[in-house]
Amino acid sequence: MNSQALGKYRWTICGLLFFATTVNYLDRQVLSLLAPDLSKEFGWSNSDYANITAVFQFVYAISMLFAGRVVDKIGTKQAFILAISIWSVGAIMHAYSIPMGSEIAQILSSFGIAAVSVSVAGFMLSRAVLALGEAGNFPAAIKATAEYFPKRERSFATGIFNSGANIGAILAPLLVPWIAENWGWQSAFIGIGAIGFIWMLAWWIYYDKPEEQKRLSAAELNYINETDASTGSTTTGSFTTTAATADSGKTVSWLALLGYKQTWAFVFGKFMTDGVWWFFLFWLPKYLSAQYGMQKTEITLPLAVLYSMTMIGSIGGGWFPTFFINRGHSPYDGRMKAMLVIALFPLVVLLAQPLGYLSFWVPVLLIGIGTSAHQAWSANLFTTVSDMFPKNSVASVVGIGGMAGGLGGVLVSKIGGWLFDYYGALGQIQTGYTIMFSGCALAYLIAWSVMKLLVPRYKEITDL
Repeated sequence: MNSQALGKYRWTICGLLFFATTVNYLDRQVLSLLAPDLSKEFGWSNSDYANITAVFQFVYAISMLFAGRVVDKIGTKQAFILAISIWSVGAIMHAYSIPMGSEIAQILSSFGIAAVSVSVAGFMLSRAVLALGEAGNFPAAIKATAEYFPKRERSFATGIFNSGANIGAILAPLLVPWIAENWGWQSAFIGIGAIGFIWMLAWWIYYDKPEEQKRLSAAELNYINETDASTGSTTTGSFTTTAATADSGKTVSWLALLGYKQTWAFVFGKFMTDGVWWFFLFWLPKYLSAQYGMQKTEITLPLAVLYSMTMIGSIGGGWFPTFFINRGHSPYDGRMKAMLVIALFPLVVLLAQPLGYLSFWVPVLLIGIGTSAHQAWSANLFTTVSDMFPKNSVASVVGIGGMAGGLGGVLVSKIGGWLFDYYGALGQIQTGYTIMFSGCALAYLIAWSVMKLLVPRYKEITDL
């Protein structure tokens, strides 16, 4: 069947997910871009900044667990609207962090509790609300992808919407410093945060479950399901698998999901690698400032180049498994083979510090390769869940793994803050970054090895 007769409405949904993820990362990036100036204005140490980012990561981690459950419970449409409403409010709250911090300090002092500085307390609260809402993005997006795409297209669709993270990371350094320079740092948080409310309107109009979607043709709906009614099997490429990923409609408990090695494989993959992405996302501006003395306006071009590279990695990595799938491998096996190749690319980050004396562009480009590999890895890691689990539990498993990834991010951020303060005091800040870059480079091979050990062969979950 040709694509014109089949229809392409599923790609409209992918486009909406792409823009939601773009907004998600725009809101997340504002603080890191303003961090060098805010650190000077409010006298933050590296540990203070690490604590602010760690609050985001910790709340994000815990919220991911419940976000997945909420998405599976109330449905993708309502859950996404709830999530983006909360995170947009949280993004705007950053502009009022100082008065909020004063209130928090007064409340804590009335109980005889010594509070952190007013600015740190206010930004911590704002980051917590932002994290609470942003935790809903990926469970809802992965569930929507499982609803609207057949297995053979899911990692590609995930790679496309996940590349919104890179677009957000590119747009942020182009917009945020300019807004802050002309209207103040508070305006940057307010202006960027308000964009989410515009997206909500489009989502409300254009998204419905596939079986209720009037804009979706019958042929496209059948293609999405890819189910042979006579055999109860799903045909993809040259292989056939059971249709285990159909939605049974029942809610599956966390305890039941934790009884599967497939869940733990995803959890470990997220724990080991999410912190790497967040480290680069939150610390790159401070790295360029600390090691190369770059100001916020000078950082814009290197970050734009780096995140342009990651967009290519996200989309290309999402497509990469089809190379193996078209040669007869199952979607999961094709993804695992692709992920092994992808896991080798971050090793180039080991050269970032040794060769950094040549130019700041050397670490920027090498880290760009590493972050591109992360986005390629992430597009496939997310999709392993919909390969193996039924649709009624996809968001819940993503939420469990997201919590593990968030906790891994907290750990990486706290280690980074301690290392940079310690070696910075010794006048050897470059040593701290060398240690962190080494851990980031090796994380993916370690993650892949443990995942393969837990799930050596493709096996769908059929009893949920």
